[in-house]
Amino acid sequence: MRVGMYVRVSTDDKGQNLDTQRMPLREFCAAQGWTEVTEYADEASATDLRGRVQWRRLLDDCAKRKVDLVLVWRLDRAFRSVLDAAQTLERLRAWGVGLRSYQEPWLDTTSPFGEALYYITVAYAQLERGILRERVRAGMDRAKREGKHVGRPPVTARSGFAERWAAVRAELDAGRISRSEAARRLDCGYATLLRLLDADAS
Repeated sequence: MRVGMYVRVSTDDKGQNLDTQRMPLREFCAAQGWTEVTEYADEASATDLRGRVQWRRLLDDCAKRKVDLVLVWRLDRAFRSVLDAAQTLERLRAWGVGLRSYQEPWLDTTSPFGEALYYITVAYAQLERGILRERVRAGMDRAKREGKHVGRPPVTARSGFAERWAAVRAELDAGRISRSEAARRLDCGYATLLRLLDADAS
């Protein structure tokens, strides 16, 4: 059995380490007697397909029949949506490759029952994410109605901004730096810089 072991942490997963997934998966493979195990690891969000270089490499190896089974820590480590999961499963099936999830042991697409549970699970995970998004959106809307700031603090509220702005503005006025460079030094967008300049001019 040639196994492709896939692990992923998102850039937003603060404090998470790939070894948290990698070590139990290695032990699981050893317990199953699987010796031909290739590891694939990404540090990127589920939707960042360009950043998920190893996931693309794993799928390429599946297409080339170098892998018999894909083993993931959990389904959301591999797929960004129900549609993505379903489409990927169809591709894996066409290549003769199975899929198993360590955290969801009932998911084993090498059996008809496991495949059915696979679709139910990814659909539920998608529903759960949708509900969470709606809750976050509702909380943000409520905060806005109450007059609270939502999102990152304004540039002008950052510590030491007044001093940095004065220094950058002096160099900008003297023609020693461009507006793009000024925005970079202030760690703000170009549009934000224009608003700051407009505010000073008014």
